[in-house]
Amino acid sequence: MSRSQRLFDLLQLLRCHKYPVSAKHLAQELSVSVRTIYRDIATLQIQGAEIENEAGLGYVLKPTFTLPPLMFSMEELEVLLLGADWVAKQANGEFNEAAKNAIAKISAILPADHGAKHNEDIIRVASIIEVPELTTELSDIRHAIKQQFKAEIDYLDAQGNSSSRVIWPILIGLFQQHYVLVAWCEAREAFRNFRLDRIEQWQTLEQKYRHHRRDLLKEWQQKEEIGEKDVRY
Repeated sequence: MSRSQRLFDLLQLLRCHKYPVSAKHLAQELSVSVRTIYRDIATLQIQGAEIENEAGLGYVLKPTFTLPPLMFSMEELEVLLLGADWVAKQANGEFNEAAKNAIAKISAILPADHGAKHNEDIIRVASIIEVPELTTELSDIRHAIKQQFKAEIDYLDAQGNSSSRVIWPILIGLFQQHYVLVAWCEAREAFRNFRLDRIEQWQTLEQKYRHHRRDLLKEWQQKEEIGEKDVRY
């Protein structure tokens, strides 16, 4: 691997991490020595990359730093198009138009002779036929998560028992049969998963979390033994 390619791969690796990552971990990912990582980080910093070293934690690429436009490989384009197609076919149509627009934009910027424009489907995403109807708008939940607002819900559990709870919503999981909301439950003083189709009533409160959402997500990931790369924010 050339040094220029290694520097690019290092930037991409840092870009994939929301939190500081150690030089040892970066070295393992790129199959180089820790000393090489130190040198490459210094080179990238000299070239203008906004990489910060948080003492005792590791390196983090500032979110304000942007890489130049990239040319995707055939495999990367197939993943992007497949992912957008999957989202477009999910229930409730929350991201349907956005996904279709993304597919159109990806196709529009490709050269006329690019293979992805003429590539036959190898993997095709199926539409979901039956999904429980939601009584709460996903947009309301997403707004509460982004603003870090608490919410009061009436929830029906698997045994048919209804209860009122105050929760701190932090993440929505999309599954093939239903949506699941990850939240901190004040009544249980613990993280809980709530099926969105079982939320009978939702009211966003004006109160904010006592902890930052990023810290809650990190705590939840550690509890569930979920790697950082398995979660998208």
